[in-house]
Amino acid sequence: MTSPLALTALTALSPLDGRYERKVAGLRSFFSEFALIKYRVHVEIEWLIALSLEPQIAECPSFTKATIEALRVAAATFSVGDAERVKAIEATTNHDVKAVEYWLRERFDNNAEVKKSQAFMHFACTSEDINNLSHALMLKSALDAVLHPALSRIGGKLQSLAHVHAAVSMLAHTHGQPASPTTLGKEIANVAYRLRRGEKAIADIGILGKINGAVGNYNAHRSAYPSLDWPAFCKQFVEGLGLTFNPYTIQIEPHDYMAELFDAFARVNTILIDLNRDIWGYISLGYFKQIAKAGEIGSSTMPHKVNPIDFENSEGNLGLANALLRHMAEKLPISRWQRDLTDSTVLRNMGVAFGYCVLAYDSLARGLEKLEVNHTKIASHLDASWDVLAEPVQTVMRKYGIDDAYEQLKELTRGKGGIGRELLHEFIAGLSIPDADKTLLLSLTPANYIGLATQLAREI
Repeated sequence: MTSPLALTALTALSPLDGRYERKVAGLRSFFSEFALIKYRVHVEIEWLIALSLEPQIAECPSFTKATIEALRVAAATFSVGDAERVKAIEATTNHDVKAVEYWLRERFDNNAEVKKSQAFMHFACTSEDINNLSHALMLKSALDAVLHPALSRIGGKLQSLAHVHAAVSMLAHTHGQPASPTTLGKEIANVAYRLRRGEKAIADIGILGKINGAVGNYNAHRSAYPSLDWPAFCKQFVEGLGLTFNPYTIQIEPHDYMAELFDAFARVNTILIDLNRDIWGYISLGYFKQIAKAGEIGSSTMPHKVNPIDFENSEGNLGLANALLRHMAEKLPISRWQRDLTDSTVLRNMGVAFGYCVLAYDSLARGLEKLEVNHTKIASHLDASWDVLAEPVQTVMRKYGIDDAYEQLKELTRGKGGIGRELLHEFIAGLSIPDADKTLLLSLTPANYIGLATQLAREI
């Protein structure tokens, strides 16, 4: 049997940890094994501090400010070396959360206050009390530090392009066929608006947490301190972490908010897949040119090519992200009775799903920055499509009660392979409509028949 290869960027099983490692490195602080352990330490420490500050829990006396600071410093400065020690303890305990508790006892063995209260480390907690809060904080932190900024970068670029190209007339294509003109800026504004709504949907989702014991009933809590209002205490604790309190759970926080979040990201990703495909098509039509990068090769045999690889890479990685996000959204809210472990291994792949998101967002943003409008090509398509003005002509005819207006324009234009300005103007001149309307129709061109497109693009 061949010996396993040493792990390097070239030998990594996942391209996220190999070929694309640098592009997704920002997520390691939030979704790695190290990050999970660090957030567990943070939650355990904050729970111990909260217990010490509760007057009704006299057996866990209040810590001094110095000890509270020392505890929080231990969480804030938790290192890879510390995590390796936790993993070493886990090798004996065969329990990852319990290993964190034992590490804390070891870490503060020389602190008399903490040592006196070490029985209150992990007090009344099931592992999932710590894990669900850690996962919630991982998501919240990654959203704030990486994911929202990545989407905002794309949204800002789309808004800028919409404004800059608000008045650039462009032939629309419905069903792939020439249709009523629009502007390039307005088409980009459409996506900017969709993305903005998608981002708001993500931002509006509450990140939930619980710390209510083995089956969600505060059984252990109440057995030790029956007079304490544990739901209120735990609500204050969870909200103090910056999360939304979930008062009704089984052993696990049921992950419904995660399903909402992952679905919301998948919907945003679908919008961006649509954008990637549209831009790919416009590049194919020649409406966009791509700014060539010095030294870059488009084809190994065709030297002239500048391929739309940024948009293709983005589309492909968004598809991978959505496959994972949608699986997690469907699987995570399902747990047999009060608890099964099927969610545990799935949750370890949150970083993989968001890694593909970040990779795709980066490719798309870089692709957008390399686009250059080909005004000549866009204008030539407009000039060859005078038949799109059949719409305003038949609409004005309807205004004056000409019953067969649509049919007349259909006969004039449909399937004719395009009609010219002269033939259309000859038809307009023969209409029995007021001269003012004739003048308006005769002033129309495929380039200026754009309705309110410019205004709409500038208002995004």
